[in-house]
Amino acid sequence: MSVSPPAPALPVEKSPGKPPMLLPEAGGDPPGWVAAHAQALHAAVAQHGALLLRGLGLSNPDEVAAVFRGLAGRLMPEREPFASRRVYGEGIYSSAKWPANQPMCMHHELSYTLEFPGLMLFACLAAPTTGGATGVSSSPAVLRALPAELTERFEREGWVLTRSFNEEIGASVAEAFGTDDRAGVESYCRANAIEFDWQPDGELRTRQRRSAVVRHPATGERCWFNQIAFLNEWTMEPEVHEYLVDSYGAEGLPFNTRFGNGDRIPAEVVDLLNDVYENHTEREPWQVGDLMLVDNIRTAHSREPYQGSREVLVGMAGPVRLTECSPSIEVRAG
Repeated sequence: MSVSPPAPALPVEKSPGKPPMLLPEAGGDPPGWVAAHAQALHAAVAQHGALLLRGLGLSNPDEVAAVFRGLAGRLMPEREPFASRRVYGEGIYSSAKWPANQPMCMHHELSYTLEFPGLMLFACLAAPTTGGATGVSSSPAVLRALPAELTERFEREGWVLTRSFNEEIGASVAEAFGTDDRAGVESYCRANAIEFDWQPDGELRTRQRRSAVVRHPATGERCWFNQIAFLNEWTMEPEVHEYLVDSYGAEGLPFNTRFGNGDRIPAEVVDLLNDVYENHTEREPWQVGDLMLVDNIRTAHSREPYQGSREVLVGMAGPVRLTECSPSIEVRAG
């Protein structure tokens, strides 16, 4: 039986405070270049956790789709998003709709679901005039930097995501679950270990408990893998938090996170999480045509505030089941 030789390593550049970068010579054919180097690109992401390709020359959504599929094959549909997206094509999305002046703090995409992407793909078609970088942060490094007492509690108890769906903020019920039919929503929730409660006014509230620390399915490395800080009330700007509490009540926020036993997470804990993320962030401003690949389990990502027009397309691939990652708490789906 013949065995294909390993792909030659790509000349990845590494500078302090910046994500690993590759300067490809695509010769005007980004899909062709990516297809020819797909094995080596996957190896580079496995080695570094993230990779920014600069100078690839991506110029339109069709080209981005060809590159994404050339790298990842079948792209995943998004389920349970926290915010709406524009759909460019099957598995090709815009960045989540989020106020440009507000950061999207570090998180692992869909880390509250039972099946999440192992690989995130980002492509820049329009770069903002200032800000807007997609920062990346090593989840094993963040885990090591956090206080042991805190991580041990989260590892023991897990974390809880609560959501209250309304018609004004965040993803709608239909966007999150693929239907607004009550029976369909309830069936999805039972199959995905999500507790649900319909309010007298018809509003849906959900609760799901997940592991905060998992092991990477390929390496076994322990990773801080969650959205505890990003989706917590204390990460919001104070005026936004005040408005939402006044409008929906403390228990009706569009989303919030808690300790796994249901206790509220103090603001100082959320601040600590975000400070540690910041201390471990690598960032590089987007340029038109850039492509970024991110191991979604090993590496968290963010979106910084920006000014100007920003168009970054997103793909999700390499589905991973939570059960493949040695979760620290048991989750039973109905």
